[in-house]
Amino acid sequence: MKTRYLYLIYLLMSVIDIVVVNLSFLMVDGFFNPKTGIDMSVLIVTNYLWILAAITFGLYTGKVKHKLEDIYRLTIKSFLLYTILFFSYVMLSSHHISFSELVIFYGVTLFGMLSTRFVGSTFESNLKKHFKITRPVAVIGLNSMGLRLAGFFQDRDNHFAFEGFLNQENNSYLDNSGKILPAIMEQIDYAAKSGIKDIYVSLTPERIGEYAFLQREAEKHCLRLKLVPDISGSMADSLKLSYMGEFAVLSNRNEPLEEVENRFKKRLFDIVFSSLVIIFLLSWLYPIIGLIIKLQSPGPVMFKQLRSGKDNESFLCYKFRSMKMNNETDKQATKDDDRITKIGRFLRKTSLDELPQFFNVLLGDMSVIGPRPHPLNMTKEYSEIINQYMVRHFLKSGITGWAQVNGYRGETKDPILMQKRVEFDIWYLENWSMWMDLKIIYMTVANIIKGEENAY
Repeated sequence: MKTRYLYLIYLLMSVIDIVVVNLSFLMVDGFFNPKTGIDMSVLIVTNYLWILAAITFGLYTGKVKHKLEDIYRLTIKSFLLYTILFFSYVMLSSHHISFSELVIFYGVTLFGMLSTRFVGSTFESNLKKHFKITRPVAVIGLNSMGLRLAGFFQDRDNHFAFEGFLNQENNSYLDNSGKILPAIMEQIDYAAKSGIKDIYVSLTPERIGEYAFLQREAEKHCLRLKLVPDISGSMADSLKLSYMGEFAVLSNRNEPLEEVENRFKKRLFDIVFSSLVIIFLLSWLYPIIGLIIKLQSPGPVMFKQLRSGKDNESFLCYKFRSMKMNNETDKQATKDDDRITKIGRFLRKTSLDELPQFFNVLLGDMSVIGPRPHPLNMTKEYSEIINQYMVRHFLKSGITGWAQVNGYRGETKDPILMQKRVEFDIWYLENWSMWMDLKIIYMTVANIIKGEENAY
């Protein structure tokens, strides 16, 4: 499992390698052929052949253990394949490149790659030493597998910050009635307050049934619980298997956005999409809407409210003000709410009041698509009565979402309606794809055009 920092390291390494290959070629070619100029066709082939060699050995995938010696080993393997491929191309093509020119080019390129890796590893070590770039984790249970896990997390080449064991015992975590022991509940609560994001627990096959109870308690605190089974045989069919170095990790919740590549794609889409909306729509629509709001009701154009976001962290959510100034901002809007202004009713009906949230998206507080953010008091209320309510906070909040395009928006008098929203939000969490996001955007626009019954 790669962290965002590990993903960036491999992305940066691939870019630097391409730069090294190009600079080496330009330097050697310029030295041997100063008058003829650069042969761009050879330069392009050089780049393609290096990328092919690197992909062949998985140099940039990070699927091997993230150790400097492994990176050097794969670099040498990729480079040897690259020399063979490029040499074959030169021999079979009509381009004239002398043997001495090839040898110097190979030497400069290899030296450049090995040097940048040495500098990069030194820089990375200093970053780890002086900045908190690692992901905080903890382990439940001081058994043999738990000790191995601790050793893995404490390895200097891994991007995790091991915060310790939540429980020093290896006995059952449940009492005789099947409830989690109070001591474990207190430690999970302490972990959440300490900033820990993931908790790992190792259980033998006969104790795997305890995982569901521990996970339910962890999710109440917006913590992910990962099971590292202390087994070598068959595994429960309901659990999803992934690998973290040499360890098999099981969880019963599929989360595509736990993969850093998917988070990168989604964030890139958010930045591009929100920038386009701000530049081409809000730039001229904001002054018009703002003027009408001011003319109809005294007060600010923008309504700002603290809402619960990813990992249950609060952020200031922006909306066009659609109500008269009042002291009941935490109260949900009802169908005939007399607080809503004329322009406000139109804005809410067409969802134009949500447009300023594209600034939240650009700032990174929200995503274009995701579970709708709720006020803090609503989060507190529903987290106590709605099953798995806090799971929706594993994702960034969205301007629109899967629940909203399926009709679950607006006032929620009945807790059953909120339960359905949560079910749709969790389904989206477990089935995310870029195509799903594009589908939700299309459905949102379609719903705005035809009008929604619950938009008021």
